[in-house]
Amino acid sequence: MQLSDLRERVRAAAASQTPLQVRGQGSKAFYGQQAGGELLDMRGFTGISSYEPSELVVSVKAGTPIAELEALLATQNQHLGFEPPRFGGGGTVGGMVAAGLSGPARVSMGSLRDHLLGVAMLNGRAEALNFGGTVMKNVAGYDVSRVLAGSMGVLGLILEVSLKVLPRPVAMATLRFDLRQDLALQQLNRWGGLPLPIHASAWWDGALVLRLAGAEAAVRAAHAQLGGEVIPEAMAAAFWQGLRDHSDEFFQGAERAVQGGAKLWRLSLPSTAPELKLPGEQLIEWGGAQRWVTTPLPAAQLREAVAAAGGHATLFRSLDKSAGVFTPLSAPLLRIHRELKKSFDPQGIFNPGRLYPDL
Repeated sequence: MQLSDLRERVRAAAASQTPLQVRGQGSKAFYGQQAGGELLDMRGFTGISSYEPSELVVSVKAGTPIAELEALLATQNQHLGFEPPRFGGGGTVGGMVAAGLSGPARVSMGSLRDHLLGVAMLNGRAEALNFGGTVMKNVAGYDVSRVLAGSMGVLGLILEVSLKVLPRPVAMATLRFDLRQDLALQQLNRWGGLPLPIHASAWWDGALVLRLAGAEAAVRAAHAQLGGEVIPEAMAAAFWQGLRDHSDEFFQGAERAVQGGAKLWRLSLPSTAPELKLPGEQLIEWGGAQRWVTTPLPAAQLREAVAAAGGHATLFRSLDKSAGVFTPLSAPLLRIHRELKKSFDPQGIFNPGRLYPDL
């Protein structure tokens, strides 16, 4: 697939006002609202455009599988520090950016948006646009590339992205603590104020798990200070991979519950927010800032409880999305979203309705 093919497809769709449903491997088809339109398959638009290991920067075409990119980075002992989920082991780089999701290390390494240096895209007029750059420090123009992170493909067709990559940690250790949720949250917040190499955390079903990463001396010293039970390396790696890719026991149980009519919610909260007394199973990541809950609780009631704690809720998996997937926007924010959509995609051809019903 060539750029000229994509431009012609977008140009024709704009002329006939035919919506396009942009898709890579379809690994995140469950996420967001169902988009309408003709399928625009990006899997043929692949390739590593450039890779400078010494500069910690890689540029990749949107249809490139995440697995292919990570395999290349591994040859230089580098990785994507934000650990994007690879649902079912799949996903493309373009879909990764459009969904904007990050994995367990987000609390220490930053989000996908923080690692996104630049983007090339086609707008709704089939014009090729470039934003950002391929260097760590870039201040030219508006930071539109980061606006595309999490936009669910409604603003334009992502062609290529430039990402910051990182060396793999020299040493890692995973510790387990038996703690109630409220005590785990208190400990996470206390530890968060200390100079400890905490790389990731997860609490579920009475167990708090910490991943330490960094220099060997720092990891050893942190373990001596924190205590806890050391989880064997192979078992720990499988746990964190399952958490990252949503294939571990909690998410398997959530999927079964969703098939039975429950909903899986992703809650974004201040890390200092106390335990939320919600019915259903909960899993806590990012030092308390990201919380997953599988519950039959009505959407309005759950969103009210989360808002009272200073956060917002996203409907991550559900058979019924009539309550809306993403947090309803205030009138001023909705107006900004509409103007952005109109500026980039005046005919409204890209993934209509995927983010919000009228966008």
